[in-house]
Amino acid sequence: MVDALVIVTVVATVALAGYGIVETVRARPPGTSLTRAVWATEALLFVQAAIAAVRVLGGVRLPETDVFLIYLAVSVLVLPVALQWATAGQRVADDDEQPGSPSAGRWAGAVVAVAAIGVMVAVLRLQGLWAAGNG
Repeated sequence: MVDALVIVTVVATVALAGYGIVETVRARPPGTSLTRAVWATEALLFVQAAIAAVRVLGGVRLPETDVFLIYLAVSVLVLPVALQWATAGQRVADDDEQPGSPSAGRWAGAVVAVAAIGVMVAVLRLQGLWAAGNG
């Protein structure tokens, strides 16, 4: 794994978690800016996963290759699922809630924040597994 990319990815996930918390405190439904922030972070995760997968499939030996590949898949899949969950709640609320209701999608930022923290932990675990095999 590329150490600089790991650092950038961790910073991006922490920033995304912070942004999600701010949006939750402001009781705002998910907007375009939150969606863009998730997909920007996802792009970093995808690049990291592609590089790592190519290296592993190219013959790099790791003490726990299966665990590494599972963490790699999880790191890429969690944020899109969280974003879907967060915005699906908004769509349901749009149909069921009264216009202007503060509860419509207000927890979307928290969903994204929790997912971002989980992804950060997965990225750090990936780096630890990588270092154990290539240290």
